[in-house]
Amino acid sequence: MNTSLFELFKIGVGPSSSHTVGPMRAALDFARLCEKRDVQRVQVDLYGSLALTGMGHGTDTAVLAGLSGEAPDSTSAERIAEISRMAADGCLHLGAKRSIAFKRERDLLFHREQMYPDADTATHPNGMRFTVFNDGNVATSQVYYSVGGGFIVRAEEFSGDAASSARQVPYPFRSAEDLLRISGEHSLTIAELMMANEVALLSDASILRPAMEGEGEQRVRNGVLTLWRVMRDCIERGLKTEGTLPGGLNVRRRAPRFAERLRTTGSRDPLAPMDWVTTYAMAVNEENAAGGRVVTAPTNGAAGVIPAIGLYYLNFVDGANDDGIVRYMLTAAAIGILYKENASISGAEVGCQGEVGVACSMAAGGLVAAMSGTNAQVEHAAEIAMEHNLGMTCDPIGGLVQIPCIERNGMGAVKAVNATRMAMHESDEHKVSLDQVIATMYQTGLDMQSRYKETSLAGLALNIIEC
Repeated sequence: MNTSLFELFKIGVGPSSSHTVGPMRAALDFARLCEKRDVQRVQVDLYGSLALTGMGHGTDTAVLAGLSGEAPDSTSAERIAEISRMAADGCLHLGAKRSIAFKRERDLLFHREQMYPDADTATHPNGMRFTVFNDGNVATSQVYYSVGGGFIVRAEEFSGDAASSARQVPYPFRSAEDLLRISGEHSLTIAELMMANEVALLSDASILRPAMEGEGEQRVRNGVLTLWRVMRDCIERGLKTEGTLPGGLNVRRRAPRFAERLRTTGSRDPLAPMDWVTTYAMAVNEENAAGGRVVTAPTNGAAGVIPAIGLYYLNFVDGANDDGIVRYMLTAAAIGILYKENASISGAEVGCQGEVGVACSMAAGGLVAAMSGTNAQVEHAAEIAMEHNLGMTCDPIGGLVQIPCIERNGMGAVKAVNATRMAMHESDEHKVSLDQVIATMYQTGLDMQSRYKETSLAGLALNIIEC
């Protein structure tokens, strides 16, 4: 499999890629499977992390939206709320076409004590089962796994042969070592290598992309800049919108206040650029926590890091321009693909090191590319960034993507800048490779107790009283 940049960066809604975007996509896929079937009732069973933190992550309303024909990249918080109200009145429009009866207590079940749909065949802690009933009997059923970053897999596809389904690209790579070797052999930057691969993938209709005009490289460039505009718009909304975030924790938005301080007295602080980085990242994740429109990068819980570093580059690096943003996004995507295909970007599987940690690594390597650093410096920056996120747990208070998630994006973005600067100031070879740190991250995640992986059963979620 060769993942596309446009699969790693997806336009969607908050607050979670694995618990909101993924379940919505699974429900939409199931609704489409049912288009030609007689359907009297649909039952949805949520397991593991989806059940434990699903209410705080909006999994229930996301599933209802997907069953009603909504897609994450085109729906809105207002539309999702409308569908939820209709369901509360006992009606669900399956695929936006057929009305079926719905009772939440019967048809949307949270199995909080069961980590998997089937203990013998489970492959991921984010499992869900959709079942159609006719005359009280099961007519059809489908199990999905939400594997992080909004990616979903049907149960029967999970163990498929990746080699047999590999897409054809001119420069396939499976490791950072491959990436450096192949780009060196062909005298390409990592961004140029990724551009060639993305052009080759344009004919793949299975990849959902934003509206893209042009042909070849110009079309890819336009698509990348479209994603960037959505990211930048999200920052701008977050910097302007005040109030309290939903969910019951009464978390007050802070990005507008931080920005106002920086525009006045804070602008004289020599560390103001780093404060802006923090503020940009928090603005995005406050929007995400409110169910706003974000770009999964590579997840919603870590959606603030990539935009924050992109805007830092434009605002504080001499000579910054759109060409640098395109290099930034292409290179960051190459790094994200390595994590997705060799490890995990799911907090429920490997903790927050797979979310904010991966975003930090992607942003650090991407920033080197934007600043015209070498391929070796890209790899080094990405390695440094992850090395200092290893072991980070995912323990959201109240099952909400708010504490510690919002501040954690700010911290991750600052780390990315530091990793970039360290790598670009270093000329000697480093001792730990990106491939080694990716393998270490994955093994660390597997060794981590499940209660520290997006269950809200330990860590801050257990020791802080919700108020």
